[in-house]
Amino acid sequence: MIKFIKIKDQKREDAANSSGRAPVKKQSAGELRLHKDISELNLPKSTVISFPNGKDDLMNFEISIRPDEGYYQGGTFVFTFQVSPSYPHEPPKVKCKTKVYHPNIDLEGNVCLNILREDWKPVLNINTVVYGLILLFMQPNDEDPLNHDAAAVLRDNPRLFETNVRRAMAGGYVGQIYFPRCI
Repeated sequence: MIKFIKIKDQKREDAANSSGRAPVKKQSAGELRLHKDISELNLPKSTVISFPNGKDDLMNFEISIRPDEGYYQGGTFVFTFQVSPSYPHEPPKVKCKTKVYHPNIDLEGNVCLNILREDWKPVLNINTVVYGLILLFMQPNDEDPLNHDAAAVLRDNPRLFETNVRRAMAGGYVGQIYFPRCI
């Protein structure tokens, strides 16, 4: 019986190919869910989504965030999202392409956001992750840092932290580390 179903499916596919249409690629459950999430995105004006590999590759995209308040106001920060076929059962992999002086983003672009790790649940979506990233720029968290130096400065001397953020965003050195301009 199973062999008969496979033969029937093969004949249907062959018929579709012979009619000049391209074979239809089946989407994984993760791709279907991601398509739904992206179509329902409710991004603020300061945030833009783009698909560097074209609209056919929904599993890899970029989000640009331009905070309109807080320490990082006026900067533009680009994040890459890589979504696995097992999404939403595992979180997207998110990296910051923009080198930034931030307690929750290290110099390699790794992001410390609880919903991308231990607090991820399949009911969360891309919109939740984007708003989590926006919140990191509005309220950097010195209690769960990836960049321990930036976290210590934020905790001990917020005014110096603000100066360092401005210097880094303008394209300059903070200590021995150079940050390209992102304003």
